[in-house]
Amino acid sequence: MDLEFFEDVAVGEAPLFGAYEVSEEEVIHFAKQFDPQPFHLDKEAAKRTLLGGLSASGWHTASMSMRLLYDSFLVRAASMGSPGVDELKWLKPVRPGDRLSLRRSVLDKKESKSRPDFGVVQSQIDVLNQAGDLVMTYRSPLMLRRRGAAVQVPAPQAPHKAAQSDEASAAEAVAQPFQGLFFDDIAVGQRMGIGSLTMDKEAILAFARKYDPQPFHTDEAAAAKSQFGGLIASGWHTAASFMGQLVRLRIKTSDALRAQGVKVPELGPSPGFNNMRWRAPVYAGDTLRFKSEIRNKRAVSRPGWGLVFIHNTGFNQNDQLAFEFEAIAFWQMRS
Repeated sequence: MDLEFFEDVAVGEAPLFGAYEVSEEEVIHFAKQFDPQPFHLDKEAAKRTLLGGLSASGWHTASMSMRLLYDSFLVRAASMGSPGVDELKWLKPVRPGDRLSLRRSVLDKKESKSRPDFGVVQSQIDVLNQAGDLVMTYRSPLMLRRRGAAVQVPAPQAPHKAAQSDEASAAEAVAQPFQGLFFDDIAVGQRMGIGSLTMDKEAILAFARKYDPQPFHTDEAAAAKSQFGGLIASGWHTAASFMGQLVRLRIKTSDALRAQGVKVPELGPSPGFNNMRWRAPVYAGDTLRFKSEIRNKRAVSRPGWGLVFIHNTGFNQNDQLAFEFEAIAFWQMRS
């Protein structure tokens, strides 16, 4: 198969591609690992939520779209990865039994000013269900190698620092928790540690084989010869892992408050996020420390609910920023 390089990509819209069958088993399996909220796990509990029934995690929808993108384009592309996602919107719940398709529109392409070996292709990805309804859309840059350019393999990685101790991570994770607060009580500028997670090699391989089977995520030998110099996690795996840590902390905090007789808010789904950036490769064995900070909040037209805007980060064991994004979430008011 001939590779598709930066020079080969044309601005315009590609045909609709794929038929990803969404099963209830996969929806629940993904949610147990990365987003264990009731509307992704329990059909009866989901009926009483804003989503009105069992639906796939938004991170699951993004991961399924990544598989569709790989099968339709990346499998033959000289991909050098993506630095992030500019804006993503979850527009409609994805239910078990849905069949997803993908449409890729190339909005722009530019040569890199700092490196002659690649160019950046700006694309919009639209995901549709079997009825033709748009369920998710996002804009994202992709780095593609220039034709004839050699891969610049980096020097071997420096030895890892020791990861933060479990005791320190636990203390950080419960510092100033806002997970148990109602919308009315949340203060802009409030910060919270979410704890740490080590990205296991087998977990990286399992996720990538299912959703993002680019060689630098699935093949150690190929990854060593890539621009990353080693096996790295898919960006969607890093994002989903953050979500799993966040939801588990929320459950722990809420259970502790309920045990004290304190009423805790219901948290709704997210309509999307902005400015996700994968700042540094996440290698197998890296340990990420996740943190959140409230940046803004505002009331919405839906009675009893508000929107909260949260800046989330993940630092590796070398205190290097590896991951960040601006999340948006529906949050219940005390009234």
